[in-house]
Amino acid sequence: IRTTCFISPIFPEITEVFDIIEKIKDFCDYIWLENLNLRGNFKADVMNYIEEKYPPLLPLYREIYNKNDMTYWKILDQKVADYACANDFMYVIDEEPFLRNPTGKPIIINYFYHSQIKQSAKK
Repeated sequence: IRTTCFISPIFPEITEVFDIIEKIKDFCDYIWLENLNLRGNFKADVMNYIEEKYPPLLPLYREIYNKNDMTYWKILDQKVADYACANDFMYVIDEEPFLRNPTGKPIIINYFYHSQIKQSAKK
């Protein structure tokens, strides 16, 4: 039986992705990473929560969620890729490879860009 740890939603600068990976890496075959997606009525609620509880992060959240700036996710993507390389994890983007990493470690699967991929598939 193959198991997955799904780290979602990743809240920018709040979710400790690497700490979580370190804690679960010996217990699963796949580690899925998905960013926080704000759609519909939840967007205002989450933005208000960030403003109330994490005011220094509000400019970042506005860049990401009001201006659709993917810079934060691209930087995190590179950090995860570097971490994976340094620690012998297989790292893929938006795939579900039903195979095993030859090192015996989990495969880290990045779903940060799934909304873009879904849009391009519709064309």
